[in-house]
Amino acid sequence: MALVDRVQKILTQPAAEWPVIAAEPATVGGLYTGYIMPLAAIPAIAALVLQVVFTHHVIAGVVGAAIAYVLSLVGVYAVSFIAAALAPSFGGANDQIQGLKWAAYSNTAAWVAGIANIIPIAGALVVLVGAVYTLYLYWLGTVPMMRVPQDKAIGYAVVVIICAIVVYAVIAFAVGLVVAMFAVGSAITSGAIH
Repeated sequence: MALVDRVQKILTQPAAEWPVIAAEPATVGGLYTGYIMPLAAIPAIAALVLQVVFTHHVIAGVVGAAIAYVLSLVGVYAVSFIAAALAPSFGGANDQIQGLKWAAYSNTAAWVAGIANIIPIAGALVVLVGAVYTLYLYWLGTVPMMRVPQDKAIGYAVVVIICAIVVYAVIAFAVGLVVAMFAVGSAITSGAIH
């Protein structure tokens, strides 16, 4: 229930929730098992369902979803590491746990919107809205989470967001490449391609 409550609060009242999150003690393991892993599974499972239902490439779907999920978990940590490392350059604190909390809770909107991956084409719009809201959550959490002064918060948030976009673009490319390789391999072995 704490997971659902946190998701609702970060999505509906983020300005009030960020200071609460900033003050909470946390561990890497606790953040992953209690929040990141369950939520990061949403878009991966939805993409798997879409892949299997519409293309019938079960193996490609399972492999793609598994790789997307694992890389998503790695991506959150990579962004948190970058955020913590860059914070002192903007007058903030190099705090890996705060960086991980910031990256994890900011990604909530994208992960929840990822359920729309089940819907072909139209679901992409919902996923896009989730991605935009995720950027907003990053910006809103900058000061309370990373203790960056208000006058440097926009610059810091922009730099971290650009880094996050690059990290997740690389992940998307890697997942797409693997899924395409499995789909072609499946088509060749089934005789669809000679």
